[in-house]
Amino acid sequence: MSAEPHALDSESRARGDHADHKAELRLWLRLLTCTTMIETEIRRRMRERFDITLPRFDLMAQLERVPDGMTLGELSRRMMVSNGNVTGLVDRLVAEGLLQRRQSDTDRRAHYVSLTEAGRRSFAAMAAEHEDWVADLFADLGPGEVASLMSLLGAAKRSVQRSVRNAVEP
Repeated sequence: MSAEPHALDSESRARGDHADHKAELRLWLRLLTCTTMIETEIRRRMRERFDITLPRFDLMAQLERVPDGMTLGELSRRMMVSNGNVTGLVDRLVAEGLLQRRQSDTDRRAHYVSLTEAGRRSFAAMAAEHEDWVADLFADLGPGEVASLMSLLGAAKRSVQRSVRNAVEP
């Protein structure tokens, strides 16, 4: 999916008409633009190569980290989406044979979801290509640039965390 030459991303639009924007706003728009571009390309490749959506891949990634499985509530908290969204994703992946459900031994209302063996194999293949795609997207950056960006983004993250804490605390 290529953008039309005249189509502008949010960063370009802001720069064009509003030169009075603060540097921090331009930084936010640059981060948002990069994130959107990367996510759009990863979604496209996932769909074309594996016929899977990014939310399904993300759900499988969560389960890969916890081989014994987790409840739908735990999944929804980790993915920061509603239980209803997780239920729909899980239902489709169970129907495809990539996930299995089992009732909790201690709470009859709770069900655990985990990857099947086919799900593990499928996820491993997708994850390997996903890693290669991300590396390709950043291939024009040298090791020093990657290290600098990681350091700067770490500082940005700490600044955001501080601001959030200050906004929440009385």
